[in-house]
Amino acid sequence: MTKGKKFGMYLFLCIVSFISVFPLYWMVCAATNTSAEVVSGRLIPGTYFIENFKNLMANQNIGRALGNSFKYSIILTLISLVVSSLAGYGFEIYHDKAKDTVMSIILLAMMVPFVATLIPLFQMISTAGWLNTTIGFILPTVSTPFLIMMFRQSARSFPHDIMEAARIDGLSELRIFFQMFIPTMRSTYAAAMTITFMNAWNSYLWPKVIMTNSDSQTMPMVVANLTQGYVTDYGMLMLAVLICTLPTAIVFFCLQNAFAEGITGAVK
Repeated sequence: MTKGKKFGMYLFLCIVSFISVFPLYWMVCAATNTSAEVVSGRLIPGTYFIENFKNLMANQNIGRALGNSFKYSIILTLISLVVSSLAGYGFEIYHDKAKDTVMSIILLAMMVPFVATLIPLFQMISTAGWLNTTIGFILPTVSTPFLIMMFRQSARSFPHDIMEAARIDGLSELRIFFQMFIPTMRSTYAAAMTITFMNAWNSYLWPKVIMTNSDSQTMPMVVANLTQGYVTDYGMLMLAVLICTLPTAIVFFCLQNAFAEGITGAVK
């Protein structure tokens, strides 16, 4: 590669990196400035962070919202990983024509918008008495076609010779799954965990429908509440958005290598 091509490539990467990082930088700056300074387009960190934090804590119960978001997201992630991986493993390891047909129907469900199922889901959850509950939050997305498909694709790379040897040694099918499949597919689980946690944390529409009690609100709902009213304090709003963004950013940065390996179906 010539020096000119190298320079052009590095220049392009620098521009793309700047475009990617700038919104986060602007959000941090806005969280430290007054609302008037944010509206005026100030791009330098200010000294109003403490005041914005005090105002935010006075207006919204951030601690409770963070606790709810962590509780819903972690529980949904753990259950979804077990259910989806069991389904994907079963569809691949014990596949036949009937299971392939069922898998095709499941994949067709990816084409149905979630909004189209919102009213019947709400009626079901409301009839069961699960409004403002954890089970009401996690039930519609406890397993998704995408996760099942991802685990099924990863299961194709699972060595069948090891399974046969384990069966000869007397291991049950469940022990093969929990003691051999799960440790082998760590990268796939990491990718699925990242996707599920981020989707659960950022979920707004479904919690908005079923979480009618203020004690059950999540962080995205709190951020939306700050935009209501005649006047919006943009400094306080950006601080809330920053707090809401940090957990998913930390999870992604900690698992980014495993995420990339898991998405490509790597076995490690």
